[in-house]
Amino acid sequence: MDAFPRTQIENVSVSRMLIGTNWFFGWSHTSAAKDRYIKATMTRDKIADILEVFLAAGVDTMMGMIEYPGMKDAVTEAEQRTGKRIVYVSTPTINVGDDPAAMGEARRTIENNARLGAAFCLPHTSCTDRLVDVRARTIRNMATYSRWMRECGMIPGLSTHMPESIVFADETNLDVGTYIGIYNAAGFLMHVEVDWMHRIIWNAKHPVMTIKPMAAGRLLPLVGLGFVWATLRDQDMVTVGTMTPDEAKESLRYPVRSSNAGRTGSTCRRPAARKR
Repeated sequence: MDAFPRTQIENVSVSRMLIGTNWFFGWSHTSAAKDRYIKATMTRDKIADILEVFLAAGVDTMMGMIEYPGMKDAVTEAEQRTGKRIVYVSTPTINVGDDPAAMGEARRTIENNARLGAAFCLPHTSCTDRLVDVRARTIRNMATYSRWMRECGMIPGLSTHMPESIVFADETNLDVGTYIGIYNAAGFLMHVEVDWMHRIIWNAKHPVMTIKPMAAGRLLPLVGLGFVWATLRDQDMVTVGTMTPDEAKESLRYPVRSSNAGRTGSTCRRPAARKR
């Protein structure tokens, strides 16, 4: 099997497919009943079985809360089985308060993520999006968090559901190496139209880690993965969440196409500015 396509974020090589974790821990975006089912059935060994499939295919980069109970154990189990290491993109929940106690707690969370082995640290969207000042077009306190992440040896980034966060980060030259953004053909959970998000991604200064390509199960893999692989840049990534080894295998069937290879008839061109 050919090696899975990779990209580079600063000095770290990552697979262009990222292993998602929502379906491991009960964040289905479907129903409370589905969440309970996932939490009741997923175990460390079941998660390791799924990770083993991805690692065998060369997908070695994983996104999620590394501090979540059981996550580190499942990663360690899969690494021991395969002899391969997982590159971890951590999305921790941090205290975003401005007072000294809150800032101290945030720093301790960042330091703990580094101790657990995260290569990247992108505070979860529930934190990041509370810091976005739309009027001032800035992301408050993020420069401080980024500095702490660098001091701990991690690459900082933004996890966001607000596409303008990417624009504001680039406008202010915020010290980040990547971003997490929602992108799918259904427009599920996206704040703007699909073509608008496509334009933001193509104009972003750094590689984008896209999430929810199958709209949390609302799109078939052929439709969801076919769309994102056909319309992203070569440096961008797609995060895929699965519940079984067979689902992991199925997600690997769809080829990663090069958007910059000059394919005849390709529609993947740098998008023009949108008229308002």
